[in-house]
Amino acid sequence: MKKILIIVLSLSIVLGFAYWKFGPSISLFNKPKPQGPITLTYWGLWEDDNLIKPLVAEYQRQNPNIIISYERKSSVNYRTRAQTQVREGVGPDIFRIHNSWLPMFVSDLAPAPKEIMTVADFKNMFYPVAADAFIKDNQILAAPMEIDGLALYYNEEMLNGVGGKPPKNWQEFIDLATKMTVKDATGIKTAGAAMGTAGNVDHWSDIIGLLLYQQPGVDFNNVVSTQVAEILKFYTGFVTDPRKKVWDTTLPKSTDMFASGRLAFYFAPSWRAHELRVANPDLKFKVASVPQLSGKSVAWASFWGEAVSKNSQNPLEAWKFVKFLTSAQAQKLLFQQASQIRLFGEPYSLTSLNNELAQDPAVGAFVTQGPIYKFWYLSSNTYDGGINDEMIKYWEDGINAVLAGSDAQSALGTVNQGVKQVLDKYLK
Repeated sequence: MKKILIIVLSLSIVLGFAYWKFGPSISLFNKPKPQGPITLTYWGLWEDDNLIKPLVAEYQRQNPNIIISYERKSSVNYRTRAQTQVREGVGPDIFRIHNSWLPMFVSDLAPAPKEIMTVADFKNMFYPVAADAFIKDNQILAAPMEIDGLALYYNEEMLNGVGGKPPKNWQEFIDLATKMTVKDATGIKTAGAAMGTAGNVDHWSDIIGLLLYQQPGVDFNNVVSTQVAEILKFYTGFVTDPRKKVWDTTLPKSTDMFASGRLAFYFAPSWRAHELRVANPDLKFKVASVPQLSGKSVAWASFWGEAVSKNSQNPLEAWKFVKFLTSAQAQKLLFQQASQIRLFGEPYSLTSLNNELAQDPAVGAFVTQGPIYKFWYLSSNTYDGGINDEMIKYWEDGINAVLAGSDAQSALGTVNQGVKQVLDKYLK
């Protein structure tokens, strides 16, 4: 019994000394020090600070412990700069990626926590192409604030001049384009459509991507086929085929031609509308869905999403902010802000907001095509120095070879080698 008392007394003395010496720092009753505000760095590409500030202010009002530091970045070398900094751990918490970039970024991204957004939630909220672009191995790796892609811009006065309506299929497109083309002894003065070249047709690679999807039987992993050869002949035929010649290699860029009122049909994404309005405020144009082949409806998508760096110190808070950015409240606020300084804002990525824009003569086509969008690695104007730019170069060589007189099937042999190299490089 004495031994037990001595042991208890000794422990009491030791513990008493420890509490006297260290008690304030180890007390179970001490409250943890309150955390300071969390700062999240957010990199954007296209929106000025004045457009994003209302979103940031609203989010910070709802979340006073969060500070959002927005930085608009140049598109020049953006992909490589963002990737390098993310991998070095000094990059942003949240940053923008193109819908075709996941193969290049998959190892750099933090997936969305299930308590923030589940795959089922994502697929219910956004168009199917968003899931194709940003979900891998049942993980959400980015989320879109917008939807966009190719649509058909048309000059209202020129189309009315031939008594036409926006074409629903490619044969109607050819017929109307040829009617609206004006030529003289020196060449084409007014072009019916910008099609057929890689040098002066803006977004030509997106058009090729669209045609590849619309053509039945195309294998993207092996493009040496009669089906793809037919696409090359169809596309270049707008320059080489006398029966449907509506364009020429000597004409100015298609965007400039359309802005000047010398082009009837022009394929482009939604943001070109703002450039056109600035270039020519008097230009009367509308936008329609792209022509289709009978029996198969496909449109071409090219849009951006917000992703979270795997090296973010606060991935949960970063994903909470991304969820806010993609919410109906945030998208409508951004659209309203943008509409004060340009024709319209970003087309809504949420399917629930489709009806709010569907009837708009300028932006409606971009959301009504939402359910049928597809994409591949031929997206123009991503400036990625990677999967798109490398793929586009091989197809450019193929088109130029056909325009120079090569057989389409032969030209595809070289294209196919390049396609395989790019896919092997990025889709490991």
